[in-house]
Parts: sequence; C-alpha cells; structure tokens
Amino acid sequence: MKIGFIGLGKLGLPCAEAIAKKGHDVSGYDINLVEPTSLVTIKPSIREMVKDRDIVFIAVPTPHDKQYDGRVPTAHLPTKDFNYDIVKDCLIKANESMNKDQLLVLISTVLPGTTRREFAHLSMHTRFVYNPYLIAMGSVGWDMVNPEMIMIGTSDGNENGDAKQLVDFYKTIMENDPRYVVGTWDECECIKVFYNTFISAKIGLVNMIQDVAIKQGNINVDVVTDALANSTMRIMGPQYMKAGMGDGGACHPRDNIALRHMASELDLGYDLFDAIMNSREIQAKNLAKFLVNQSENSLDLPIYIHGKAYKPDVEYLDGSYSLLIGHYIQEMGHDVQYIDPLTGDNAASVKGVILLAHNKKVTYEYRGFEEKQNFYCNIESGSIIVDPWRTTPDIEGCKVIHYGNTR
Repeated sequence: MKIGFIGLGKLGLPCAEAIAKKGHDVSGYDINLVEPTSLVTIKPSIREMVKDRDIVFIAVPTPHDKQYDGRVPTAHLPTKDFNYDIVKDCLIKANESMNKDQLLVLISTVLPGTTRREFAHLSMHTRFVYNPYLIAMGSVGWDMVNPEMIMIGTSDGNENGDAKQLVDFYKTIMENDPRYVVGTWDECECIKVFYNTFISAKIGLVNMIQDVAIKQGNINVDVVTDALANSTMRIMGPQYMKAGMGDGGACHPRDNIALRHMASELDLGYDLFDAIMNSREIQAKNLAKFLVNQSENSLDLPIYIHGKAYKPDVEYLDGSYSLLIGHYIQEMGHDVQYIDPLTGDNAASVKGVILLAHNKKVTYEYRGFEEKQNFYCNIESGSIIVDPWRTTPDIEGCKVIHYGNTR
C-alpha cells in the first residue's frame, strides 16, 4: 500500500521505517529538516506527500508546557490539557488535499473527548480514524510491529470499512498476533491514557512498598513485589477490571484506612490511600445522585438497592458499598430500601428505581462461575433498573439503564 506519515520525529520516523521494511511504499513530511533515508521518501510539503497515499498517519506531538514534563514537581501547578495546535494545523492541511478514497489516521495522544470536540470537523473531505499507539521510546520500531493491542476509534464505534481497512493493513506488518479493539473515538482515547496511568499507578504502588521498606526496616521490597507480581488471579490478571460497584468487604476499605495511618506514622510525605478512599466515596455519591435523579424525574419512584451485603451469597455488611450509596441517598433527603434475602431484607414484589448492586457472575467468574444473577424479588412493570455491571438485558415494561455506558 501507499502509506504517508505527517511527522517524522522520534515516533513517526521509526514507525514509517518499520512499515517500509514490510514492503509498503512509504513517504513522509516533517516541518523540520529530516535526514534522507533509504526507506522513506521525504516530501517537501503535506500537499505533495498525501496526494497519492492510501493511508496517511499523523504522528505529531501534543505537548504540555515544559514545566509539566515531570522533571520538577508539578502537583502544585494548575491542571492543564495538552496543546493541540500542531495536530489541528496538520489536519487542516491534510484535509485540503485528501479525498474520500483516502484514510487519515491520527495516532497522537489526546484526552477523552478531544477528537469529537476538536478534530472531527477538520477532516470532512477524507475518512478519519483515531488510532493511538502503545509505543515506548528506545524500542519504537519493535513496538510498532509487536504491540499488545491495536486501538481503532471510529465515530460510532462500529467495525466499519475504515476500521477493516486499517486492520487489514496492520495484518501485513505485524510480527505478533495482537488483539484489535474497535471503539468510538472517545473509547480509544480513554484506553490510551488510562493504559498509561495504570502503569503510573503500578509504579507508584511498588515504589511505595520501597519507601515502606526503607522507613520500616526488615523488608526486602523485591520479596514483596515478586509475590504480588505472581498473583495472577486478581492483582495482575483481568479481575477487578469490570467497572461497577466499589471496593467492599471487611478487608479492603479498612486496610486502606489503616494504611493512611501508616503513611502518616512513617512520614512517607504522601498519602495515596487517602486518594483511593476519597475516590471510592465520591464514586458512591455520584451513583447515589444518579439514582435520586432517576427517582425525582419519575414521579418520585421509591429507591431500592438490590443487594445489601457487600457481595452476593454472603450476609456480611462490613464495608458494604450498597450501604455507602444508601447513606448518600439518605443524606440527599430520600428514603432507600434494601432487598437481600441473606440479610433479612425480603420483598415479594417492588416497583421503583432499582440498583442491581449484586452480580454473581461478575463477582465469582474468576473461579469459573457462570450462573447469572437472579432477582431477589419480582420487579414490576414501570420500574427503572440501574445496572452498574451492564449485563441485564431489556425487560418488558421496565427501563434498563446500563450505568457507565453512555453511547
């Protein structure tokens, strides 16, 4: 295929060369002088470069101010988005010279919502896809053809002709067998930036163990982190990667609260645990507000929480996220009722706004459990069912809301 690259810097040029090594005809353009290469034909302008290309990749920076690069403290600085001026300029110039037979692909990192808000209207003459890369400096060429996954964002998230064309192209250059994730522009923006911040969080946590080792004594951080790294059922595996109800039970919340004390006693100088617990509480409050709004917008339907214990098949209330949500509902001046046979909260039939707090399959699927969650009572027609696990199908006579899916 005829491939073009706008931006031949530390990301664009190695990627362009990796593609050329697989037999594709690759040309590129950069605003800065680029040394001639035997693999990539350098063009003098975007107009000249794009005119005969099948796919054109935009690989230009979305920089922060230099003071935000992390080499000096940044936590005290006001929050600031990336700068998108370079991307916009390239999109405008590419759009002037491309047509609907060509595919324009942006691979630069942006915050969720940016493509739809800032870029889509700048690419009306051609077809447009958002396709961020998971590439590390020092191994760009290898990462390009051996990615963990390939994210392809389209306007509506469907695997349309644009996505299929890109998948077919990537299959000609990949040395591994990556998975392909097709979603909306916004979903792929999320995958990219949250992938990165998960790495930051992991590094922050393991370095915290290092700090504890130094302060506490008698601890080899590698013994601790090796044990955690080999815990593939929950910590390092796919478990707890299903958004839904917050962390609960007698262990996790209280552990984080106690660890706040440890952080203070050991004078670590920071308290990640406070942020974790604060997030847990605000997330519960957000869900409570959603339930209250649904009730108020539906002639004050009563609010029920389907599952009072901290998880299904147990009667324990310690650390129950359902009770935390109920606390905020009551704080907002509304009553809440619980439905959970194991805690003695029984009901034969209810009509209202119903939060499906329990989900057996999601909770226990790590052990091969496949049974779906049955309702604890009859749910009457006219109810609004809020499912934070997004597994409940449509129910005749009821409105089912998959909380967290805003497509």
